[in-house]
Amino acid sequence: MSSTHDHGGGHAGHSHGEENLSDRQLIFAVAINVLLTVAQIIGGIVSGSLALIADALHNFSDAASLGLAWFARRIGRRPADKLMTFGYAQGEVVAALINLTTLLIIGFYLLVEAINRFADPQPVEGWTVIAVAGVALVIDLITAFITHRGAKDSINMKAAFLHNVSDAMASVGVIVAGVLILLYDLYVADLVITVIIAAYVIWQGVSLMPRTVRLLMGAVPDDVEFDKIVQSLRNTDGVIGIHHVHIWNIGEHQRALEAHLVPRERSLEAFEALKSRIKRGLSAEFSIGHATLEACLNEECEPELVPGHERMHTR
Repeated sequence: MSSTHDHGGGHAGHSHGEENLSDRQLIFAVAINVLLTVAQIIGGIVSGSLALIADALHNFSDAASLGLAWFARRIGRRPADKLMTFGYAQGEVVAALINLTTLLIIGFYLLVEAINRFADPQPVEGWTVIAVAGVALVIDLITAFITHRGAKDSINMKAAFLHNVSDAMASVGVIVAGVLILLYDLYVADLVITVIIAAYVIWQGVSLMPRTVRLLMGAVPDDVEFDKIVQSLRNTDGVIGIHHVHIWNIGEHQRALEAHLVPRERSLEAFEALKSRIKRGLSAEFSIGHATLEACLNEECEPELVPGHERMHTR
């Protein structure tokens, strides 16, 4: 008896985030962040402010992550083909991994630079720091507003949104450092702000990395209860055994399942009806749109020889 499946999971789906956030808005966000990065680097060099250069590097990572997210979204829309039979939706997850890895590298680099600067302090021009950071704050808020529209449904956009919110906070911190330098000659404030910015960068990377890696490794989706799904399949009328259950994500938003079933009735017509009923239930209760169900009829699949969870493993 052959296995069949629906084909919904093999095509790149369009999330609500794509409907709320256009490619043109993404490109605009990339452009203003690149311009901001250049301005901050020039301002940091002129003023001698490490915190300003640190914020510039963070802004550059924002521009790069937005550009990468835009490229990945374009790739992710491509339909399934002979090379990528599940479609290209996983491209956005790969982009997120690249983005987060770069983010962590930048964060640790900033910490090293702060330590080196602490050992060899340099004068800082407070007014230049305040002026450039003020412009950065405005642009960060604009970019955060743009990326927020797609942050709910995309790990890439969520990362970009968090980057820009923290950039806005970092810009506030840089302004505070500039004021402290002007009023009290408190040059150490620049180093303290640099460490805080680096901590934010590292925290963001670490917080999003585990989910990204799980998506790439085909882990069971975070919000899916594996045992509950297995029990639901076991309790289905007409099923007397189940094994080889695999549940994973196709890209970020589509869920897939495959399983071997031992049906009570051995006819092809009865099994086709059983599969249709199970697929409707999986879609309605667990939002699993791509299900592959195979009938196991040989001796190894007899009910008394089908173990429980010790024979089950996730893909």
